[in-house]
Amino acid sequence: MTRHPRFVLASATLAVAITLAGCAPSLSSLPKTVAVQPQLEWRTEVQGTTALERNWWSRFGDPQMVMLVERARENNPDTLLAAARVEEARATEAISRSLLFPTVEAGVSGGVRREVSPFGQGRSSLAAEPAFRASYEVDLFGKNRANINAAQAGVAASEASREAALLSVSAATASGYVSLLALDARLKVLSDTLELRRQALKFARDRAEVGYTSQLEWRQAQAEYQATAQLVPQIEAQIARQENALSVLTGEMPGDIVRGGSLAGLQQPPPPDVVPSQLLRLRPDIATAEYQLAASDAQMRAARAQFMPTLGLSASAGAAISDLLADPISIWSVGGSLLAPIFNGGRLQGQFDAATARRDQAAFAYRSTVLNAFREVEDRLAVLARLGDQQRALEAQRVAVSDALRHARNRYRAGYTPYIEQVDAQRSLLGVELSLVQLEADQINAIISLYQAVGGAPDTEAWAK
Repeated sequence: MTRHPRFVLASATLAVAITLAGCAPSLSSLPKTVAVQPQLEWRTEVQGTTALERNWWSRFGDPQMVMLVERARENNPDTLLAAARVEEARATEAISRSLLFPTVEAGVSGGVRREVSPFGQGRSSLAAEPAFRASYEVDLFGKNRANINAAQAGVAASEASREAALLSVSAATASGYVSLLALDARLKVLSDTLELRRQALKFARDRAEVGYTSQLEWRQAQAEYQATAQLVPQIEAQIARQENALSVLTGEMPGDIVRGGSLAGLQQPPPPDVVPSQLLRLRPDIATAEYQLAASDAQMRAARAQFMPTLGLSASAGAAISDLLADPISIWSVGGSLLAPIFNGGRLQGQFDAATARRDQAAFAYRSTVLNAFREVEDRLAVLARLGDQQRALEAQRVAVSDALRHARNRYRAGYTPYIEQVDAQRSLLGVELSLVQLEADQINAIISLYQAVGGAPDTEAWAK
């Protein structure tokens, strides 16, 4: 039985293509050092934990903080930029998905032409050719599907990055508001201290004017009063800068920030209860790194598929219409192509090696993100566990310094000691009171930082869409 020459040619071409496909490089597995095994429990144990909540910023009991955080999540430029990147990733996925479908085009071409006839006579003709074309590339070795997988992972990574931006902005706004209340509390401490300095200055001046003491003590009291007074404008400038920073965080022009209460009025919620194994699914930056790893792995598979032959199918149909023809003539074509790379100067190998290296880079970036996440949680837990001891020591110090100031003031007014002893006690009390204000802010900010470190109970279901 004699085979048709065209069938023999097609079979030979297919055999050569399959042989060339066997020369494609093999896919490499992930580096062994990428895997991270979470420990069973945290190194630092914190008592009195509670379940995670998505809107954790509402647990501090300040409606103004809640309003600022919600406004920042809606209007902050970073969150809006992250949302725009999600839309870009979705558009890229739609482009990649279109590769699985045939391309269909329709059009018409035509014009007026002046030419010489076979009889040597000039003639004009009006012609038109409506056409319908369709083409399709058969995804024999999964190249297009790998590109789609990479695009889908890119969308998920963008969603997780948006969640990370929301978490970061929420924590920064809440912490910034706490810092603003702390500055208000520091200003009140300075104002109260300044009033006490004013009374001490008047007392020293009265004693100096009647000659009971020398001018030295009066000048010392005056210097101490001015030393405290110059701190007030510094705090007021810091308050203005903090208000401007909070306004920009919420997407507004710099301006005043309304307070919902005071630093002392803020509630201190219990720390969130999260075990180490949960951290891998709660942290949006870990999810971002994981999806980026999946995308780079799919891109590596797509780069390997470039070594494989491509099968393309095409068809076209139309008609030739001219005033020189009595009737239109139908035209059509059906065909296909099978192409396999033979020589490209190492370009495909280089692209595959680069894609493999990028996959390994994404793998190591994922490991680094996971390790950093565990470190951040441990750091926050360690700080939170020791702030209570620091607070008890500061409160005991304030009691001792207040008692020392009372004795120094009484001894000075009785004429037993110089004014410098009272000045030293006043300075110590001011430093302790300012430290207590800062410590109270640090305790609340530590809880905010811990919520951010554990992931803040993000909406993980949105990442899978």
